[in-house]
Amino acid sequence: MTRTARLLPVLLLGSVLLTACGSERAGPADSADPAEPAELASRAQALGIAPEAVYTTDAPGHTLAQQSVGVLGDDGFSAVYVSPQKGTQVRLAVDRGTVTAATCERRTGAEAATTPVTCVRDGDAWYRSAGQWAEYAVPKKDFVVRVGGTGVPRDVLREAVDHLHRPSADELDTLLPSAPAGGEPVERGDLPSFGDGAPDNDVDAGG
Repeated sequence: MTRTARLLPVLLLGSVLLTACGSERAGPADSADPAEPAELASRAQALGIAPEAVYTTDAPGHTLAQQSVGVLGDDGFSAVYVSPQKGTQVRLAVDRGTVTAATCERRTGAEAATTPVTCVRDGDAWYRSAGQWAEYAVPKKDFVVRVGGTGVPRDVLREAVDHLHRPSADELDTLLPSAPAGGEPVERGDLPSFGDGAPDNDVDAGG
């Protein structure tokens, strides 16, 4: 089922590339002030995103492409982290559903179409792979957080999973800028020009 993403206004790709080259955090800001729940809810709901679905991470060598942030499915969350140097993308996707040993090999639409999906348990997550594509699927209450990409080393994906966290106040300003006046959803903007630019929104509701 094809699902529509409503994304934040476009930023110039050049700005994204410069940011990617010049600023990369070593890990999540554990000591940073957490985002105010009411403020996070206001900004997320302006895009049709469930506030509890909003996560961020640190993917080694990759930087958030802010214009990729948007709603996934009915009220999920999606963002892409890009590496201009390597030409790879790490997709963070949070959608309603579950993932278990029985459903882990089920296709979600992100995998290579002709390659069987393999799935193994890795700590609190499931590692799913098909050809050059792979992702970690992390069960959360009512949601599954997926961190994946094509041609991205497993250790990079694992570190991104280890760094999953709810945004701090400063991170929220980057991830979800203030809601526009009137609270209307922000329409989709143009996406990064390298790679496919945006996540595939064909996600199986069951995870």
